[in-house]
Order: sequence, then structure tokens, then C-alpha cells
Amino acid sequence: MNYRKVLTVQDISCVGQCSLTVALPILSAAGHETAILPSAVLSTHTAGFKGYTFRDLTEDIPDITAHWVKEGITFNAIYTGYLGSAEQIEYVKKMFKELAGENFVSIVDPAMADNGNLYPAFDSAFVEEMKKLAFSADIILPNITEACFLTGKEYKEKYDEAYIDELLKELSDLGAKTVILTGVGYTEDTTGVVVYSDGKKEYYRHRRISKGSHGTGDVYASAFVGALMRGKTSYDAAVIAADYTVKCIENTIDDDSHWYGVKFEPMLPYYIERLG
Repeated sequence: MNYRKVLTVQDISCVGQCSLTVALPILSAAGHETAILPSAVLSTHTAGFKGYTFRDLTEDIPDITAHWVKEGITFNAIYTGYLGSAEQIEYVKKMFKELAGENFVSIVDPAMADNGNLYPAFDSAFVEEMKKLAFSADIILPNITEACFLTGKEYKEKYDEAYIDELLKELSDLGAKTVILTGVGYTEDTTGVVVYSDGKKEYYRHRRISKGSHGTGDVYASAFVGALMRGKTSYDAAVIAADYTVKCIENTIDDDSHWYGVKFEPMLPYYIERLG
């Protein structure tokens, strides 16, 4: 197995099982040397906790990057999650150029929206900057809402396969190379992921769990990147990540006290087994 070097850039919620507290252990479990660049530090995530602390680390990012460049440090992949500002997006675009190593892959999770709406911290100006980052990346992992904001297409809660096909084509026409479109379900009891690249579409359907869990998008994206960097195809990596995420939700769903995330750690042996 090739020993790959992956950098992930996103915030760190110290408690809450999301962002970097998910990405670091999952990527490490996949067998990769994992470096992190926190875009902000929060005491907890923002969904359900009150009075959380927040420290923006935007001004630290250029100096960290410059130090790495000076030291000749490069990465085989850079994977981004939640980015808090247009300024951070601009810094990441520079990282893609300055820190790219052998067989480099750039992967962007445009974490900015869900259920038809942008997250409260973002506006149309942020969307325009995210478009530039997403369409410069090798792989993007949007949900349907984020894909609609990236394309300007109307968001629909109820849709058919033709609607998804149009959305994928518009993403491709705008510059997306490989799209991993998550949360695509055509029946009430199923959902899935569509992988679209070079005009080829592959769909993986799995069980839909009605009870939502915070941080599952980060679990999915991290598991996808970990599998991809192990040499899996985009489709196989998408399938492994989907199955692993479902296992994590199933492992948590009966524990009402664990409302703030999913118990992904006990399922890591399953993930490692699937990686082969």
C-alpha cells in the first residue's frame, strides 16, 4: 500500500464529532499520513450547543502555508470541509498550487448549505467564491442544495432522475471534473450517492435513516477521501463511505443521550476491513 500524505483544511469543533475531530481519525485509520490546518477553533459545534466559543484562525493560514512552502512540504491530496469566509477560500486556492505533490488530487466538500438554504453565516458573495474553488478542484462532494447554489438551479424537495441528470450536467458544464452528489433518493425509504465523471453516471442506493445526525457529512467525506487515496475508484470509494456512514448512524440511533454526533469510532474496524 502506498503511504499517502493528505492535508485537510476545515474548522475544529473540540467536542461534537464533526469537522477535524472526524477527518483526522478516519483518514489516519485509512493508513494515510494526515496533516491538518484548522480554519477556526470552536469549543463545540453550533447545532444544539449554546454559548460555544469561537476563534477565527484565518490570519494564521498564510504564515502556516508559507512555512510549509519554505520547508518543501507537499501533499498528495488536499481535502477541504467547512471554510468560514471568502478569504479562506482564496488561501486554499493558493494551497492547491503551492503544496501540490506527486499525483496530486484536490477534493472540495462545499459545506455551505442544506435543505434548500445556505448556512446562516453565508451569503451570495460567499457562494460566488465557493464556485471558483469547487470548479477548480478535481473532485467535489456537494449535497443537492449545495449543487443548486453552485449552478443557480432551482432547489426541489421532490425530484426525479431527470432533474438530477440536469443538475449533474450543469455542474459538469461549469467545470466540475468529478461530482460525488450525496443525498439522492427517489423513494421514501432509500437515499444514495451519484458519481458523475466524463459524462458517465453511477448510482449507489442504500437505506435511508429518517433520524438525522450531525456530522455525518464530514464522516462521509472523510471516509470517501480515505478510500480514494487507497487506490479505490471514485465509485467504489463513494460506496464504502456510504456504507460506513450508515453503520455509524445505526450504531448511534438508539442512544438518545448521544444527540450531537455519531459514534463513528467503534465502526472504524468495519471501515478498515472494507478498504481491504
